[in-house]
Amino acid sequence: MALYSPFKNYIWNLSVAIAMESGGQVGEIVDMCQPILDAANEGADAGTPAFMREWAKMGEKLLALADEDAAKGRAFSASNKLERASLYLFTAERMQGHGHPGRTETFAKAREAFDRSTRLRINRERVEIPLDTGTMPALWTRAPGDGAMPAVVFCNGLDSCKELLYWTRLPEELARRGISTLCVDQPGSGEALRLQGLPVDPHSESWASKAVDWLEGRDEVDANRIGMTGISLGGHFAPRAVAYEPRFASGAVWGANHNWREVQDKRMQREGENPVPHYWAHVHWAFGAEDQEDFLEKSSGMNLNGHMDRITVPFLVTHGANDRQISPTYADDLYEQLVNSPRREKVIFTEREGGVEHVGADNMAYGRDLLSDWFAETLGGQAG
Repeated sequence: MALYSPFKNYIWNLSVAIAMESGGQVGEIVDMCQPILDAANEGADAGTPAFMREWAKMGEKLLALADEDAAKGRAFSASNKLERASLYLFTAERMQGHGHPGRTETFAKAREAFDRSTRLRINRERVEIPLDTGTMPALWTRAPGDGAMPAVVFCNGLDSCKELLYWTRLPEELARRGISTLCVDQPGSGEALRLQGLPVDPHSESWASKAVDWLEGRDEVDANRIGMTGISLGGHFAPRAVAYEPRFASGAVWGANHNWREVQDKRMQREGENPVPHYWAHVHWAFGAEDQEDFLEKSSGMNLNGHMDRITVPFLVTHGANDRQISPTYADDLYEQLVNSPRREKVIFTEREGGVEHVGADNMAYGRDLLSDWFAETLGGQAG
């Protein structure tokens, strides 16, 4: 299945595909993209102000329509519009460079819309996980039923946020299987980066362990059945966390990211696609780096070679066959090094299923189903 491509550059098309897979309406997306087709030809970086203008305009319209629904007591309809408004505003913000005019205000509006929607009877709760410095904002989606149930920690990639994690619908599918989900804005992502200035911590076990601490304090969680997964760069963080945090009972990656430091060398040679415009400025910001040399130093340890033999629990590796950002060979590396996992599996999504692009941006359904079933089987949920 091909990535929907209204524009002439990969990065803009990726954002459109993510929005479509996250619950955007096709007609609204067409209306936002049509006026900026020419702007896309200026390059992935140069045209982003026009992108934000059109997508934020649609978000503002939906906010006004949601207010009209709410005034009439139509909470469900208001929530539907608030979800899309938030999605379009987050997408607009994500495309901008650090410090770009309007970015901070757009992110604030997106968060406010999402939080308003949450209060309109959606099964999710905003929580804060204490860290050694600051907090890790998170979304808690509780599985229905009584008693202590399994739970999964779901972490971001380089440029996503907990709201986009929620919109993958993985929490929804896990809840159907009797498993709760904690979507986290770990350091270097989402609110942790934007509002607290917390940079990426390559030693992901340090913040993932805090998530486990929080889950262990919940009566509705079975502390012996906690899993961990991550998407995109989370495909680096999740294996590292499972390797060094022994309380995780199962793990999975939605896209392998075995040697992210090596990926940076390739990107400097213009090999592979970037995930966001203004890429180098973004990674400098996310890592709290002063310049390129400082960034390369801070990311030097982001290589899972020599660590994966520490994983002694079931682990699933997934990847898209046509991933244009991260080579499928990194999925091979991760799988082959899981030598002490009692149950390891590797699934490369092909044209037969779809989901062949980076983290299934062309079709998230197959990755979502597979990860949900994996955790149901390895954490004692219900696969059907």
